[in-house]
Amino acid sequence: MPEPMSDDLTEHVRTAEATAALLPAVRAVAELLCTRFAAGGFLYTLGNGGSAADAQHLTGEMVGRFKRERRPLPAVTLSTDPTVLTCIANDYRFDDVFSRQLRALARPGDVVVAFTTSGRSPDVVDALRVARERGAATVLFGGGDGGPAAAHADHPLLVPSTVTCRIQEMHTFLLHAVSEVVDRWAAGTEVVAGAAAHGARVPA
Repeated sequence: MPEPMSDDLTEHVRTAEATAALLPAVRAVAELLCTRFAAGGFLYTLGNGGSAADAQHLTGEMVGRFKRERRPLPAVTLSTDPTVLTCIANDYRFDDVFSRQLRALARPGDVVVAFTTSGRSPDVVDALRVARERGAATVLFGGGDGGPAAAHADHPLLVPSTVTCRIQEMHTFLLHAVSEVVDRWAAGTEVVAGAAAHGARVPA
């Protein structure tokens, strides 16, 4: 194996080991989603570039399924409509592409999940700020100190790294960890206290 690959693998493993400290916070985010879905809330996800792909990945796990047959859960990724995206970018500014959509869509009881490795993307920072103003719960999949985006995140999940590819690798693991809990709840194989209170647990 070429030396750079070996170094990358070693760094990946070290980052993964350090990311274990986030698991209680990840569990809290998963249970938040269960509770909000049970009460009729929606999930909105967003990000740029590779982070947009991660946002779409999480949405796919919610609307489709992760491992189990169960009902679809209401989730939308804000980067997937090119007409709306380019309309906002052209008529206003690119920094508004997510926040304007959230002004139209987000409501109390919803959850907005943003993916950004740097935490400095203005469109993502503005989106989290507006989501909070609209009464939605905000989740940040970030890295390092979270950048300016962390100031607007109710639930910051910050991978302990400043290397973009390592952060993205951990984001995939974390969104899968969230999906596993939500999947079990929606399939009726796990009770989540806040969600059960709404009576929306699906029987096994």
